[in-house]
Amino acid sequence: MPDPAQKPIGNIAGHLSAMARLQPERAAIICARGRDANGAVAYEQLSFAELEQRSNRLALSLAEIGIGRGLRTALMVPPGLDFFVLTFALFKLGAVPVLIDPGIGVRNLGGCLKQAQPAAFIGISKAHAARVVLGWARGTVRTCVTVGARWFWGGYSLQELNAMAPTAGACEAIEPELEETAAILFTSGSTGAPKGVVYTHAMFGAQVTHIRNLYGIEAGETDLATFPLFALFGPALGMTTVIPEMDPARPATVNPENIFGAIEKFQITNMFGSPALINRVGRHGEKHGLKLPTLRRAISAGAPVPAKVLDRFVAMMSPGAQVFTPYGATECLPVASIGSTEILGDTRYQTDAGAGVCVGRPVPGLEARVIRITDEPIAAWDKALALPTGEIGEIAVRANHATRTYFEMPAATALAKIPDTASNSFFHRMGDLGYFDPQGRVWFCGRKAHRVETPEGVMFTIPCEAVFNTDPRIFRTALVGVRRNGRMTGVLCVELEAAAGKESQDAIREALKKLGAMHEHTRRIDTFLFHPGFPVDVRHNAKIFREKLAVWAEKQLG
Repeated sequence: MPDPAQKPIGNIAGHLSAMARLQPERAAIICARGRDANGAVAYEQLSFAELEQRSNRLALSLAEIGIGRGLRTALMVPPGLDFFVLTFALFKLGAVPVLIDPGIGVRNLGGCLKQAQPAAFIGISKAHAARVVLGWARGTVRTCVTVGARWFWGGYSLQELNAMAPTAGACEAIEPELEETAAILFTSGSTGAPKGVVYTHAMFGAQVTHIRNLYGIEAGETDLATFPLFALFGPALGMTTVIPEMDPARPATVNPENIFGAIEKFQITNMFGSPALINRVGRHGEKHGLKLPTLRRAISAGAPVPAKVLDRFVAMMSPGAQVFTPYGATECLPVASIGSTEILGDTRYQTDAGAGVCVGRPVPGLEARVIRITDEPIAAWDKALALPTGEIGEIAVRANHATRTYFEMPAATALAKIPDTASNSFFHRMGDLGYFDPQGRVWFCGRKAHRVETPEGVMFTIPCEAVFNTDPRIFRTALVGVRRNGRMTGVLCVELEAAAGKESQDAIREALKKLGAMHEHTRRIDTFLFHPGFPVDVRHNAKIFREKLAVWAEKQLG
């Protein structure tokens, strides 16, 4: 049977409709929900046909209360059946979901909502209470829907909307215009204030195609989704999406037994997890001798995944299965990809010597360039901006799934986009530094904002840190710039493995000095500060907040 998902689909919700026709009885969403009488994790689920029907009915009810095409709608609902039904209902109407990671903090949440100016707010009771008390989007929100108990703020409850919907309503998904906004997704703010990234339906569709083709994902697979935004791709790809029992805002603290239990129970074939989650699950599996025979692939993104973390996880998988580490950002994902076979068999050794982290070759159809480093806007694309192979610069990409603007942030847009009038397109500046090797692979050398400019030259974080991370007592390191005696110098912050805490810091410091002396680019690093636990981003629990560490290091050094 031909796969209807291969036909051109304008509205991202059309992928769900296609899969509901192709495999109506197959489970689309399976969500952990509490514990049963025996203490085991309990699950609830919707088939593709049920998800299609429920989102159709809810779309009709939402339209009745004024939520429709183009209406920005804040959606603050945790991953679960309601989240998926609501999201696809909004897509079908052409409403614009505003998706913000709740873990970014109360202040950032308020700032994001002020920027997005939503006219509708759909959230759980706790989110509505915070909205009222803290004044989130007070001047713009006109329509409220509560998922759960509605208290003193009025509006509608999801239960009421489901009750008023026709039992067999048909909702024809809107056919979007070419550049019509589908959603606004906020970045994690790991290197500054969170920014609202404007997605179109076409961009979502291009991402679905890239992910399917890049990893050979087939309809009928089962996906373990530990990251809410990536979970939305499951139904569009025809995969059964399983949401395990965990706090998605804290993947580094997940109970590994819940992950292993879900993989075994549902015969998971695909898994997406942050590097922190992959690390935690891999350590547990290594300790208890566990295997993951059904897993065809795992996908991990958000930060570089150390080779030792990949080693542990791959050891649990069947021969031929891999962990893939796609490179990209909210503004453009995927940009490039590489598998654990190539990393563990080749590039890890160059990484350990300070070559950076290989993130693979650009995905088909995407044009990548490495351009000269500047912190200023670039008014127009010029071929002269591109650097030769092997030279470190900023990574810039042109692709059909690259987002064109930040919402209501023209200065940020101008800083991140390079117009190319000759082709009526643009390059997106990733804000990352790297280079191309002779094989056409991209090597990541750290964030542009994190480079340390010293009188002796520029120091790049990832190439420097990787040298010291080879010491088995080191969990991770972070290079930061500290001004000392009027000069900027590189200081290495060190987080030890738990088992290394018994050893003398002086002995470890001397070992690190010897490691650094072996490489030209790390020879000048002679200050090492031991930190109890690095501050990291809330989305992946893996991106290190080097800005905060720099302030801490400066205080430590007086």
